[in-house]
Amino acid sequence: MAKWGFISLLVVLLAVLLGERIVNIRKRALVSRELVKNHLPNCVPLKGLNVGSEDITVFGDGFGFVSSGLKYSGLPSSDLPGKIFLLDLEGFPIKPVELRMPRNFDPETFNPHGISVHTDTADGTVYLFVVNHPYGKSQVELFKFVEEEFSLLHLKTFKHELLHNVNDIVALGVDRFYATNDHYFPQEFFKIIEPLLAQPWTNVVYYSPESVRVVSEGYYFANGINISRDKRYIYVSDSMDQNVHVLERKEDNALVSVKSVAVGSLCDNIEVDPHTGDLWMGCHPNGWKFVKSDPEDPAGSEVIRIQDIHSDEPLVTQVYADDGHVIIGSSVATTYGGKLLIGSVFHKALCCDLE
Repeated sequence: MAKWGFISLLVVLLAVLLGERIVNIRKRALVSRELVKNHLPNCVPLKGLNVGSEDITVFGDGFGFVSSGLKYSGLPSSDLPGKIFLLDLEGFPIKPVELRMPRNFDPETFNPHGISVHTDTADGTVYLFVVNHPYGKSQVELFKFVEEEFSLLHLKTFKHELLHNVNDIVALGVDRFYATNDHYFPQEFFKIIEPLLAQPWTNVVYYSPESVRVVSEGYYFANGINISRDKRYIYVSDSMDQNVHVLERKEDNALVSVKSVAVGSLCDNIEVDPHTGDLWMGCHPNGWKFVKSDPEDPAGSEVIRIQDIHSDEPLVTQVYADDGHVIIGSSVATTYGGKLLIGSVFHKALCCDLE
C-alpha cells in the first residue's frame, strides 16, 4: 500500500508540475491575446518573396539584403533551397533581385536565417554575414557582395561548439561578431521539450579569431540582435520574455546589462534606424498561433517601434498589426525613405507607406 501511495503522490506532483509549466508557457506565448488590426496605407507585397523574408537589412544608399526560404523545425517551409535577394529601395516599384551564389558554395543546402552587413570604411566593400542551417546545423557564412555582377562571393564559414543554435548575428568586422543562440540544447529531441521547460538558458556569444565565449546569458529565447549607432550598446530581443535588452559593450567585448524594455509581443529581429537610433521589430503577437500554423486561424503580425530607448521613459509604439489575413508571422521591420518593409518567417513581405 505504501508503494502505491508513493506512486500516486508522484503522479499528482508530476501533474501539478506539468500544469504549472503549461500555464507558464501559455502566458509567455500570449496564447489568449486577440489582435486588433492596425493597418498602414498602400501596403503591397514584394514580388518573388513568397516563401519567407526572415531578415531584411538596409545598407548603403538605399539597398537592402533579404534572407528567404528559412527551414525551421516545426514551421512551414518550401522545399527549395534558401536564397538571398537584393532590394533597390530607390526604385519604384521595388523589385527583389535574386543574387547569384558562388561556385565554391553549396546552394542546395543553403538555409539562411539572420543576416548582418559590414561595410569596409576604407574601400566601401560590402560584406554579408548569414546564419546558415545546412542539415539542421548552425554556422555563419561570410560573403563579399559583388554589385556589378549581382552576386555573392563566399569567403569563409565560421563554426564553433558555442554557435550551436544561432538565430541572429551582428557583425563587428570581417572576422568578428555577436550571435544569439535561441535554444540551449543542440539535440533536436531536447529542442522540442525545451520550450515547455521555459528556462532562461539561452545566450549571446562573441566570436573573434582570438576568443569565442558566452558574453551574456539568462534569456528565455534570445532572438534578434543589433548594435547602436555609436557602437556602444547591443540590443537583444528575448521573444519569450516579451522584452528587449540593452547591453553595454566593454573594451574586451564583454556585455553588461543596462536595462530591459517591455514590448508586449514576441519580437524577432531588430533593425536600428541609422538617422534616429529608433529600434524597429517584426513581432509575433500570439506565439501559439505562430507555432500551430493553422491556415484557418493564421498567426498575426505586428511591428513595434522603440524610440529613445536609452532614456528613462522609452516610447514603445505599435506601428502595424494584422490578424494574419494579409501577412503571417512577421519577423523583421525596417524603414527607408518613408517606407516600411515588413518581412515574415515563411510567408510574404510587404512594403507600406508610413504616412
